[in-house]
Amino acid sequence: MLQARRLARTKWRDRLAGSAGHRAVEAVLASWDSWLDRVHGRHTYRLMQVLSGHGCFGKYLCRIGQEATAHCHHCDAERDTAQHTLEVCPAWEGKRYVLLQVIGGDLSLPAVVGAMARDEMSREAVASFCEQVMLKKEAAERDREMADPARQGVAGRWRCPGVTGLPPPLG
Repeated sequence: MLQARRLARTKWRDRLAGSAGHRAVEAVLASWDSWLDRVHGRHTYRLMQVLSGHGCFGKYLCRIGQEATAHCHHCDAERDTAQHTLEVCPAWEGKRYVLLQVIGGDLSLPAVVGAMARDEMSREAVASFCEQVMLKKEAAERDREMADPARQGVAGRWRCPGVTGLPPPLG
């Protein structure tokens, strides 16, 4: 049984390694064994947005046609990415300070994933940062949509139900 498990993990890792270039995959692969062997933590919707880069980030919104540019609406940066949000955007400095006190000074995605795999307190600190920041980014995106009649009704078709806070439609 143990040998079959090892083989399955190896095959899974090799398959993921074929997805090289995706930030979350590369970060998890860097902490593969500790990530799989962790006994703590569920991953939230907003945490997964930050890990994957798919959320209210200028780069992603521009790529899917919801924004004209990839710039950050919370500072003067030309590119708003998940890593920009996690590591450098001054709008989240206070929340980032709290995160750094728990997981240490390295906010590269492999280091963050490694910290999450290491212990529950680190995973909770990362999840809390993501939840707080993404809620504010989502609210700002909704405000921009409401202020721009050309975007009303269009963005909602692309967005996941969790972004608006409303339940998904039935049927």
